[in-house]
Amino acid sequence: MNPVKDAQFVGSFSKTEGCPDVDIPEYAFIGRSNVGKSSLVNLITGRTGLAKVSGTPGKTQLLNFFKINHSWHLVDLPGYGYARVSKTTRAEFGKLIRHYLKNRKQLTNLFVLLDGSIGPQKIDMEFLQWLGQEGIPFSIIYTKTDKENQNVISKNIQTIKKRILQDWEAMPLQFATSSTKGRGREEILDYIEQINRQLSEEE
Repeated sequence: MNPVKDAQFVGSFSKTEGCPDVDIPEYAFIGRSNVGKSSLVNLITGRTGLAKVSGTPGKTQLLNFFKINHSWHLVDLPGYGYARVSKTTRAEFGKLIRHYLKNRKQLTNLFVLLDGSIGPQKIDMEFLQWLGQEGIPFSIIYTKTDKENQNVISKNIQTIKKRILQDWEAMPLQFATSSTKGRGREEILDYIEQINRQLSEEE
C-alpha cells in the first residue's frame, strides 16, 4: 500500500470555478448528512482532525480540498438531504454539488458513502440514479459498520445491494469501513493508487 505521507488542507471553495487549477487526479467523497464523512476523511488520511468532525449534520457547506502526497486531491463535498437546514441552503448545496460533479474535469472517481448501520435510504437511491443518468463514475463506501451487530450490518448491506440492483445491472465497487476500527482504509488507498498508476502510464 502507498501510505499517506503528506496531507495538506488546500482550501474551501464555494464555486467549482474557484477550485485549484491543477491537473492532478481528484477523488471526491459525498453522502447523506451525518453519514460519517469527516471521520472517514480523517481515517483515510491518517490525520485526526484534518476534516472537522461535527455532531451537527449539514456542517460541510463548501468544497473542501486536501492535497495528498503532493500527487492527488481528496475533496470533501457537502452532505445532501439534511432536513434542518433551510430550503434555500439545501438548494444551494444541491446546485454546488451538481455543478462540481458535472463540470470538474479533474474528478476521477466519486465515493458515495452509505450508512451500513441502517437499510437503503430513498435519497441515496435517488442520488445514485442521478449519477447514472449523468455518467459520473462512482464507488460505494459503507460507513459505521461497527455500530451494530455484524449480522445486522451484513443484512443491511445485502438489503442495500438488492435495492441498488433494481436500478443497475451490476454493483459498483464497494468498500466496508469503520472509522473507529480503521477498517477499509488500506483497500480504499490501494484502489486510488491503482487508478493513479494507470493514469500516469497512459500519459
